[in-house]
Amino acid sequence: MNIAVIKPGVFILYNNNKQDIFSIIESEDKKNPLTDQKIADILNTTREKVTEERLLNNIPDSRERRKQVILEDIREILKHDINISDRKLTSCLKEMGYIISRFTVAQLKDEIKRTMNFNNKGDENVDKIVENPKNTDFSIQNSYLFNELIGWDGSLKLQINQAKAAILYPPHGLHTLLVGPSGVGKSYMAEAMYNFAVESGTFSKDAPFIIFNCADYADNPQLLLSQLFGHVKGAFTGADSSKEGLVEKANNGILFLDEVHRLPNEGQEILFSLLDKGSYRRLGETENLRRAKVMIIAATTENPESSLLITFRRRIPMFIEMPSIEERPIMERYYIIKEFFLKEMHRLQKKIVVEADAIKALMFYDCPGNIGQIRSDIQVACARGFLNCMANKKREVLITISDMPNYVKDGILKVDKRGPEINSILNKNLIINEDKTSNLDIRNDRYVMTENIYQFIENRYRELENKEFSRDEIDNIVGNELEDELKNFAKNINQNTIISKEELREIVGTQIMKTTEEAISVAKSEKLHIKNNLYYSLAIHLSSTYERIMNKKVIKNPHLENIIKNNPKEFSIAKKMSYVINKRLNIDIPEDEVAFIAMYLKTFSSEEILDEGKVGVIVITHGHVACGMVEVANKLLGVNHAIGIEMSLNESPKTVLDKSIELVKKIDEGRGCLILVDMGSLVTFGEIITEKTGIQTRVVGRVDTVMVLEALRRAIILNNNLDDVANNLDEDRKYVAKVNGVSNRKKLSKAIVTMCITGQGTALKIKTYIEELLSEYKHNISIIPIGYIENDNVENQLKDISNNYEIIALIGTVNPNIENLQFISVEEVLNKEGLIKIKKLIEQNEAVYSPIREILDEKLILMNFKGSLKNQVIDSLASLLRKNGYVSEGFLLSVYKREVFGGTLLNQNIAIPHGDSIYTTKPAIAICIPEKPIEWEGGNKAEIIFMMALNEDSKRYIDEFYRITRDSQVIKKIKYSNTSGEIIDLLSLVK
Repeated sequence: MNIAVIKPGVFILYNNNKQDIFSIIESEDKKNPLTDQKIADILNTTREKVTEERLLNNIPDSRERRKQVILEDIREILKHDINISDRKLTSCLKEMGYIISRFTVAQLKDEIKRTMNFNNKGDENVDKIVENPKNTDFSIQNSYLFNELIGWDGSLKLQINQAKAAILYPPHGLHTLLVGPSGVGKSYMAEAMYNFAVESGTFSKDAPFIIFNCADYADNPQLLLSQLFGHVKGAFTGADSSKEGLVEKANNGILFLDEVHRLPNEGQEILFSLLDKGSYRRLGETENLRRAKVMIIAATTENPESSLLITFRRRIPMFIEMPSIEERPIMERYYIIKEFFLKEMHRLQKKIVVEADAIKALMFYDCPGNIGQIRSDIQVACARGFLNCMANKKREVLITISDMPNYVKDGILKVDKRGPEINSILNKNLIINEDKTSNLDIRNDRYVMTENIYQFIENRYRELENKEFSRDEIDNIVGNELEDELKNFAKNINQNTIISKEELREIVGTQIMKTTEEAISVAKSEKLHIKNNLYYSLAIHLSSTYERIMNKKVIKNPHLENIIKNNPKEFSIAKKMSYVINKRLNIDIPEDEVAFIAMYLKTFSSEEILDEGKVGVIVITHGHVACGMVEVANKLLGVNHAIGIEMSLNESPKTVLDKSIELVKKIDEGRGCLILVDMGSLVTFGEIITEKTGIQTRVVGRVDTVMVLEALRRAIILNNNLDDVANNLDEDRKYVAKVNGVSNRKKLSKAIVTMCITGQGTALKIKTYIEELLSEYKHNISIIPIGYIENDNVENQLKDISNNYEIIALIGTVNPNIENLQFISVEEVLNKEGLIKIKKLIEQNEAVYSPIREILDEKLILMNFKGSLKNQVIDSLASLLRKNGYVSEGFLLSVYKREVFGGTLLNQNIAIPHGDSIYTTKPAIAICIPEKPIEWEGGNKAEIIFMMALNEDSKRYIDEFYRITRDSQVIKKIKYSNTSGEIIDLLSLVK
């Protein structure tokens, strides 16, 4: 028997067993809980042993245990003084007995203010939300519905308490916004909230729970309004009777709006009316005002600070931020993995053994799709393991690292990241044979492989055995079939369902729809097995063809002779289809167009397995744009071929480039990749990707949805190669900024072309006049004069100019009608209207760089600084500034004089030492990222040091610096940057 002092006045007798761990934790100082190491020291055991016992019994770590107590105390303090400084709040907590740093206090305060939504002025209920209302029965607080969620007492504890408070808040709950990246479990949380609402008696047992994905109708506001709010008879063409909407169906229940950021403006306005007043009208109604008691739970992947979500947050009082898998404790990830294997065990009805290396890979690989992606990757591994089990006639399914997708295998290289708490599980096989129910529901969602995949393997195996195939032959046949199935599954994880015919009719019109149906009937009558998605692709194509013929544009198919020669059957059927099309649309389709239809038949026919690859299509944009355009194009054509990459404005171009390189490697089918981008450094990616991968690329700039649709339409036609697709886009949009995969990487300068019908002399006069009007932009814009008569082919000359410049406008006396080129007449310029247009065009095309970029220099950045003292940092940064000509000799002394007054340490552990402006030769900021935090002032440490060398004219740099450094995500990324270039990008590309 031993004795230990837990805290002053508290002793415990212990025998060194696991029960003693619980006793020690029960008796500890709740404001300063014991770490696993301290408990281990008391019990004379290892830290790993304590951690393992604690985790097995779902006991949070010391930080989480204290967090539960300290959050309540901070809330009480904030209720009395919401604007209390971090320093004063830290002092108050220390007086209460907490041993805590100001940095930790600042983080906790920010978390509470986000949760309680204090910034939403006018919301009287906000500060009541997170508290437990005293008149509420929280005996149901430990509801099994929430306790079954992994992390209920860990990383999701705050979120679950918020969810419960939202449901229980009288009289009908609080509207709630769930925020987080794709795959984090927002839908699970919404359903758990509904079940809790019913279980707690807040909502009746028959209360409806209606789910609506706003993305499904984002591009058709009329249909969206009809779906959500209903319509009256005659509200629009085809509305033959009145129809109730989902809001009506959800009355007295909960309406879950997934991807709410995809709501168009019209939908937002009506939703806001419902949120604010509880009233709405059906589409087409003018007088009857309907009312509904509906609790709204909305979910979004949008940035919480975006202007759209700020608008939502003003009306939705409860804001719940779901953590990504990377932000959750590593042991929770382990339990999630274990849970998914348990689910597969129930589906297989076989014992599963997962080798240690496979567990390691799953624990540490990068999975941007979060929990949803882990789930699908485990299913892929189980399908492969089950195939081996069948082949070897084993009773159990063995999962090895070779069964994992390649990107999962890379996780084993990152095992060094592990913490001591998981050492005990990483070197053991995971055995799943427990006869208990999985905590996570088996759902038919996009991350779940079809239920019959295992049945398929069993049936095929027995079928081929009965046909007396050898074991090797069976392995080969079923293996190949399974791999095809898995590839399709992986591709379809993010695939959207094909749009309805009603939605397609809104885009191409009834006439094209009926024509397409008749044409496909002709193909089917010729015994050709047509895939369903031909209907959508051909309808879009015929709409484009009809428009082209009506505008007297030439249709040229470069593969005409090859198609006639190599695909006579498809060409013959296409010829018959053209007769129907000609008759229906009253046009005359040329033979080149017949060949295009034949190519569609070949592509979308299931008569043979087509091994020929297609051109890959990738769309990359700044902000949340690319995935939306890709989603629309894929839906319209009924495929899942195009892929989007979205670059947040504080993400470094290098990170996006690395993603792009990996994606090109992954999707290339041997025909290269077309990359569609919006602007900036993205247009240079093609050459770099081609150099690094050897895969041919073409890059086209100024992307929009129409361009993505046209590129995808051409890319999925098998006979088209990369140049065919890219060149056809160029023909339609001659003057877009474009860079081939092997062309000049330099960003094009902007130009305005002046032109006069009488010759270059007059154009020069216009040029001089424009230069005077645009003197403020003289460094950014070139003015190039050309004459109409002197050049017999103006289009060619403009095309030559566009090879070296980005033409933003054409100014002249006569409009040459060049497609996609903005023309402004001289008369408009003289009346000043044109000048306003020109300035808008220039400003729209300006790069989105912060002005602070002007005072950043890679030579002034110290990475992984090894010094440990404040004066070492100051001396080194001042030396860099002096050496590179930014400051004069007295600057260093002036910095030390300023430090005497103190107060150069900001929130987020940022220090800003600075000197007298009289010593600044030219403005600059020197930056130091130390290997270890450096003690700066008052016992507080600095993790990033910005030395300011500014003058009297530097106000805009100061304002911008403080705006940027208030963004905790930017600061976090700077702390973990690997190069000085990354730091400059993070500070620059945030506007």
